[in-house]
This record gives sequence, C-alpha cells and structure tokens, in this order.
Amino acid sequence: MAVDHYENFPVASILLPRRLVPAVEAIYAFARGADDVADEGDAGADERLRGLAEYEAALDDIGAGRTPVRPMFARLAAVVAQHGLSLQPLRNLLSAFRQDVVTTRYADYSMLLDYCRRSADPVGRLMLALYQVDGDANLRDADAICSALQLINFWQDVGIDIAKGRIYLPQDDLVRFGVGEADIAAHADTPAWRALMAFEVERARALMLSGAPLATRLPGRIGWELRLVIQGGLRILERIEAAGYDVYRRRPKLGKRDYLVMGWRALRM
Repeated sequence: MAVDHYENFPVASILLPRRLVPAVEAIYAFARGADDVADEGDAGADERLRGLAEYEAALDDIGAGRTPVRPMFARLAAVVAQHGLSLQPLRNLLSAFRQDVVTTRYADYSMLLDYCRRSADPVGRLMLALYQVDGDANLRDADAICSALQLINFWQDVGIDIAKGRIYLPQDDLVRFGVGEADIAAHADTPAWRALMAFEVERARALMLSGAPLATRLPGRIGWELRLVIQGGLRILERIEAAGYDVYRRRPKLGKRDYLVMGWRALRM
C-alpha cells in the first residue's frame, strides 16, 4: 500500500511517474519529519510543539517567497513553486500533528473524522494537485479514501496506540458497545470488543467504497495507483475480520498472497 512510516503515502510505488518522484519525496520528507517530531522519542509536549512550530515557520517563509535555510525545507519550497501547490494541506498536517501531542481521546466519530481531515486527507489532495486533477468531485472522493485509510490504520494499531496512551476509537462507541478503556489496556478479546470492531470495520469499509469511483475516473498511472491503495485498505479490513478482530495479538499485515489478490481485484474494478 505505502511506506511503513508515514501511512498511506505512495512514495515508493513503481506506478509513480519519475517526473513526480522529487516532488513526492520532498512532501514526504516534510510529513515524515513533522510526524517524528510529534510522535517519536522521549521529548515532552512543550518540546514537541516547539519543534512543530519550526515546521510552521518554514511554511511561512515559503508562503512569503523566502527560501528556508534547512535543505529539507528548501527542497519543499522549490516543489511548491514548480507545481503551484497550496500550502494549506501542509498546514493541515501540522495541525493534526500538534493535536496528536495534546489529544489522546475522541468523543465521537465526527471529531475523529475532523482529525482525519487534517492528518490524512492532505496527502490525497497534494497528490491530485501534482497530477493536476484536483477538481471538486475528485477531492471529495480522495478525502473519503484517505480518511478511510487513516481509520483502517487506527483499527490495526489499537494495541500500539494504547501503549502510547492514545485511544482513537470514539468514546461514545465504547460506551455503546460496553467496552472500557481498561479492557483495551488489558487486550481483552471479548464479545463486546468484537461487536465494536465489527461496527468500526464496516464503517471504514463504507467510507472507502464511497470514494472508490475516483480510481476508475482517473486515467493512467494515478488511477492504477489508487486502485491498489483502495484494495490494500479493503484487504486489511478483511484481515482484521479473519483474525476475529483480535488486533492485539495478530496485527493485520499484507503478504505476497494479499498483493496478488489486490492486483486481481484492481484489474476488475
């Protein structure tokens, strides 16, 4: 589907046109670096926020036509100028990363989707802009696909996230299905947990399928890239189901057979 550090970012895809590789790599480096500041190491919240403020300042420089000193930001400035990219998606990413520093719970699905709008949707929007196919209908469907991919990643990583003190499952859903935070911390594979995860999996699947027509509208490489991304996300959901929703002990991952299935399904879309 994508590289393993910054989810759902197709940097290494063989389908990516060579002319766009420098641009995608520059955007990825910015996103990955900021994500590391927000989420890696032992720094405290204040230090993380100061680090993210440096990324925001670099965007301010780019927006003002100044070339940042750091090579990573200078490369990004060149890409923004060459392709006429909006800085807002990058600012949205930083907003989500700042939120990760200070927010560990989401009251309901709408709040979680708002986070996805800033943590995942900018990736799709930037890719469409690079391909110059960022019309309103395409942006709408890309947002659905990217938000679904973000949700799928959350459902994969419940056990990993609770170890970091985070729960992305909406709090009102936990109450509705009778799953407590202590159950998640204990990796309790209960009927209530399985019912909750079945609900969340189906919701992510419906969101993904709502955006899937984009892949058949877009021509050439980007269309095939997107078909594989969509099928990869759907396959992960099937893996979660096949594991009986026990993502604690059997985190779903894609293997060689899965990629064959994804390729066949992409051909049939």
